[in-house]
Amino acid sequence: MSTFATVVGLAAAVCTTGANLPQLKKAWTRGQTDDISMNMLWVLASGLALWVTYGVLQKDIVIILANAISLALISGLVWLKLQTSS
Repeated sequence: MSTFATVVGLAAAVCTTGANLPQLKKAWTRGQTDDISMNMLWVLASGLALWVTYGVLQKDIVIILANAISLALISGLVWLKLQTSS
């Protein structure tokens, strides 16, 4: 049975993770990432990795999954950025 806090956490996870999808889709379909800051991507990826670590330490699967998925999406953007920069 889910608690209210878990439902709120899941809703937040859907919103923050889903927010990365339009940028990734745009970069993927256009093949252009000039308007994306590499520094921002590295800072965001670092923060997400820290959130995953925090989730592991807290044994909170919602925090772990949400941030791991977001980290995977941001990693995709980093990969596209590196591919288009060469």
